[in-house]
Amino acid sequence: KMVNFTQVELREMMGKKNNIRNVSLIAHLSHGKSTLTESLVAAAGMIRHEGDVEVPMADTHADVAQPAMSIRSAGTSLLYEMNNESFKSYKGERDGDQYLVNLIDSPGHTDFSSEVTTALRVTDGALLVIDAIEGVCMQTEAVLCQALNEMVRPILCVNKMDKLFPDLQVESANPESVGHKLFSGLQDEGAKPESMGERAYKILSNVVENSNEIMKAHGAERLGDVQVYPETSSVAFASGLHGWAFTIASFAKKYALKCGVDETKFAKRLWGDNFYDSAKKKWTRKNSGSDNCIRGFVRFCYNPIDTVLMACMNDNKGELWDLCQKLEVSLRDDEKDLTGMALVKCVMQTWLPASTALLEMMICHLPSPLEAQKYRVENLYEGPLDDKYAEAIKKCDPEGPLMLYVSKMVPASDVGRFFAFGRVFSGRIAAGMKVRVMGPSYVPGMETDLHVESVQRTIIWMGKKQCDVPDVPCGNTVGLIGLDACITKSATLTSEKEVVARPIRAMKLSVCPLMFVTINCKVPSESPKLVQGLKRLAMSDPVVLWSKVEPGTYTVAGVGELHLEICLKDLQEEFMDGVEVVSSPPVVSFRETICKSCDPVERMSRNKQIQCSLSVVARPLDENLVEAIEDGRLGPRTDHAVRSEILAKHGWDKDLGDNIWCFGPDAVGPNVIVNRCNNIIQNLELAKKVIVAGFEMVGKEGALAKEKLHGICFEVHNVNIHADEALKGTTAQLNKMVRTALIESQLAAKPRLLEPTYIVAIQCPKSALSTIYGILHQRNGSVYEEFVREGTMLHILKAYVPVYDSFGLSKAISAATSELVTPQCIFGYWSDMCSDPFQANAPAGQMVLDIRKRKKMGRPSFQK
Repeated sequence: KMVNFTQVELREMMGKKNNIRNVSLIAHLSHGKSTLTESLVAAAGMIRHEGDVEVPMADTHADVAQPAMSIRSAGTSLLYEMNNESFKSYKGERDGDQYLVNLIDSPGHTDFSSEVTTALRVTDGALLVIDAIEGVCMQTEAVLCQALNEMVRPILCVNKMDKLFPDLQVESANPESVGHKLFSGLQDEGAKPESMGERAYKILSNVVENSNEIMKAHGAERLGDVQVYPETSSVAFASGLHGWAFTIASFAKKYALKCGVDETKFAKRLWGDNFYDSAKKKWTRKNSGSDNCIRGFVRFCYNPIDTVLMACMNDNKGELWDLCQKLEVSLRDDEKDLTGMALVKCVMQTWLPASTALLEMMICHLPSPLEAQKYRVENLYEGPLDDKYAEAIKKCDPEGPLMLYVSKMVPASDVGRFFAFGRVFSGRIAAGMKVRVMGPSYVPGMETDLHVESVQRTIIWMGKKQCDVPDVPCGNTVGLIGLDACITKSATLTSEKEVVARPIRAMKLSVCPLMFVTINCKVPSESPKLVQGLKRLAMSDPVVLWSKVEPGTYTVAGVGELHLEICLKDLQEEFMDGVEVVSSPPVVSFRETICKSCDPVERMSRNKQIQCSLSVVARPLDENLVEAIEDGRLGPRTDHAVRSEILAKHGWDKDLGDNIWCFGPDAVGPNVIVNRCNNIIQNLELAKKVIVAGFEMVGKEGALAKEKLHGICFEVHNVNIHADEALKGTTAQLNKMVRTALIESQLAAKPRLLEPTYIVAIQCPKSALSTIYGILHQRNGSVYEEFVREGTMLHILKAYVPVYDSFGLSKAISAATSELVTPQCIFGYWSDMCSDPFQANAPAGQMVLDIRKRKKMGRPSFQK
């Protein structure tokens, strides 16, 4: 049962590591996870119902309520007390009957996938929510893969079960909706409840099977079997809208208590090809075709629910009260006067409360921090796995050294201030404690991105309410006040004295900025407020970037149209006190690469103080190496042995990994500069410093159009620097020589322009196909897959669409289909424009001209 709790009780529960569950709710857009969260929070007494108004609580961001869509991850804590019956099938370690469940609801829209990543990093389990009719969608697969990459164990909730019951469609909010039309197409006229139950089973079974295919393909060996099984109750079936849910175990338990059957054996018969012949009173593995021979799930789960729903919707109170008596459902007198959907919600929430089914599934099938950190430590900690920090994380040791990861910065109620939201993996964090803050760019042994700061306050959440606590032990999420001066997006925290601790591995976001807008203040004198606002915006969002173009003018880069729209709204309303800004239309970012290796490019520089020469070769990086860099497997902080192993797999000399001077741009990008000199380099440290600085600059601004480089390896084959004591004033000359050599080597290696390409997923009825194909064709899209989802009339289209041609795509398809269809776009890959950027009349050449014109660069000398 749900337990109302105080701040003191919550803090006490934080010390019981076996009884903590840290859970992310993940899903495709509009599959109902936020509604489910509200059901759980309401059951905990955190939502005060005023009339019939339902207020979203899981996501406290102001932009959520209007579009009915989560765009920020948000957390809350629930206390749940298990009963003795529930513990019969529970095999885990426990400390008492009460459990603390820390829930984080995360967005479903692809533009806000970075929020999913920040939530998964600080949780150990994930409740994957899937719409029963729409099934596994593009973002479903994306967030599930994200969870498995973070070593987060999933369980499944098949939501919107109300769509599978004919009687509930009578009061459908939108009879023209895709779900309603699909449901209508599922049933034959005059179909029997049994046949509808069989159809519903096949739809649900298909959802489970498709989910398991992804889990099996992407699950790590250390996680064991991550697939979900209805018969073991790692799958729940729910109607978040109506607040009810059940698992196979919950029904098996009811029948075991009432009929005296073995609960475990009976549960196995309620899923799969198990049929009960009521005439013979026997179970069989094969359907005889008789009206009496019905699948176990349909006979004992679907049909009882359908009978109750039918009695409610037909206002057959006599039959309903008889059913309630048999089901041991008690209603108050005022509740008995309800009718229609209000009566449905009341009866179903009393009989099959969503909170019970979902929270017990989380407790029984998701790991505690103590269990999860044993296998997550390898993915989390960058240092040796046998040092004291790794051991403390592995044991979730509250007495060990502090290891805390801040996954995001959240705006506080104090204007301009932020609190750091994160997870304590070992030790404990306390108010007043001095901590060592290691940012994403920190490299052990160096001072870059390293700070020491005091924590002013430690806070926890109870719904919207923030509560101060003196300290928070490992295994829990926490908010920290006082660190916003030294953390911009994420960081690792340890105690001040732990100077040899290595950081927790930085998150690898599944999205990147693909487009940007140029902005300035409507009133130029208010530009200082714009700079402060941009700093706060970048701090609040894991992926947004900004830069200065010229005094008073800046760019803001985001994932997609919606992301930029929300960013600009937040910038003005939340971070600039309503100061008006003027923005340009969105502009797409491109990348520059090369197709072949070039001959060595040699450059010399000479004056009275310095004589130097440099020889550079540019060659393409293997695509698999680029992928390894982008997904975080290969980078500046990768373990030496791991780096050598990855490089050797792709034909590199095993020892060459030590000669990589830098990844870039920004020390983490998908380009490298490598020392291939055979001779001893004089003034090595100076040469390395100057060459790396030039590499970083060229990596951000390539030769074609000052777009970022992608997939290029620069090899330094010879470098000679002869200098006297006056060298300090000549670095600008050296930098120019390095940049010139790198740019000319890129131009000599058959350069190409890359454009970002979306994968667009569309679910639609057959009647909308021709319209959608036409719109995609107009935008240079190409459909590469089309199929009908099993058990439905839903057509699934997958297409490639250049991001450059995607502006307004969602609105165009939605308008052309009377709001029935909304496409989902996710970044697919960087696509070669397959034309010569040196030719002004070629598509790539014209794009280079357009970009250079926008950047006021002038016509390139290399174009013909």
